[in-house]
Amino acid sequence: MADILVYALHYEGEINKNSLGAVSEGARLASELGGECHAIVVGGDDLTDELAGSVGAYGATKAPEGLAQSVVDAMAKVIADNGHGYALFGGGLLGFEVGAGLAARLGAGVAMEVTAVRAEGDKLIAERPILGDSAISEINFRSDVGIIIGRLNAFESKESGSGAAAVEDVEVELSPQAQQATMVQRGEQRGADVDIEGADVLVAGGRGLGKAEGFELVEALAKAFGGNSAVAATRAVVDAGWYPYAAQIGQTGKTVAPKLYLAAGISGAIQHKVGMQSAENIVAINKDANAPIFEFSDLGIVGDLNKIVPKLTDAIKAKKG
Repeated sequence: MADILVYALHYEGEINKNSLGAVSEGARLASELGGECHAIVVGGDDLTDELAGSVGAYGATKAPEGLAQSVVDAMAKVIADNGHGYALFGGGLLGFEVGAGLAARLGAGVAMEVTAVRAEGDKLIAERPILGDSAISEINFRSDVGIIIGRLNAFESKESGSGAAAVEDVEVELSPQAQQATMVQRGEQRGADVDIEGADVLVAGGRGLGKAEGFELVEALAKAFGGNSAVAATRAVVDAGWYPYAAQIGQTGKTVAPKLYLAAGISGAIQHKVGMQSAENIVAINKDANAPIFEFSDLGIVGDLNKIVPKLTDAIKAKKG
């Protein structure tokens, strides 16, 4: 069938933004296939019909949110009962775990780190960057159900204006293995006060800062921007112990898409580029005029960041009054 089931992760009464992006993408693709997009919103004390109805047609209320195996049980039942042709995930650790588990349960083909999906006839084709994002692999599905797991921030959330969807409660009988684990505490890997994935402005520091104390410059600049801004880092400085892993961007860190990405002392190696190239505007400061980051920056500044960043911080403060 051409119907698509999207997993919508929620926490503290809000739907995860990557899940909203997946719902938007699923609705677009289902329309092109001539089918419907349904969202499954799984359990939790804060799950209400209003929250479930804000994203889709299915609300499974009998399985605990945050445990992958119970979500697999819920999604497998909904797919079996309704014959969905595809399951779509917005990315993130839980999305990867649930998607992989669902693929194993259904014997389905799975594509991970997907950055784009298109419809061809009555089938979906997933695109996944490979070889350090230097090439694109196109993935077709031969299985009855195709599992598509997006890269973080790959899908843009768009309000359709269609209002709340009908909500259907689904009774789920949990498998024995799903009942062997219980949620003890939910933690946020990036820390309670750091959200680089959701920041509108990111000021990132690299080895060009010279030492751990150099991050005081980028922290001051991020603070000057105010609002929804945060500090990020490259793998090299995280490995050196200059900044926490929670702020790492790149192939082995987070993928971000801020409105402004300001890179201070970052060379722009391909491993870092894959994590931030979706930023709307990229500004780079580096003393090396041949640094790779200048090849994909919207604005490049060649010079000493130790002189430029403080002046930029003062200028922003003055501009904001």
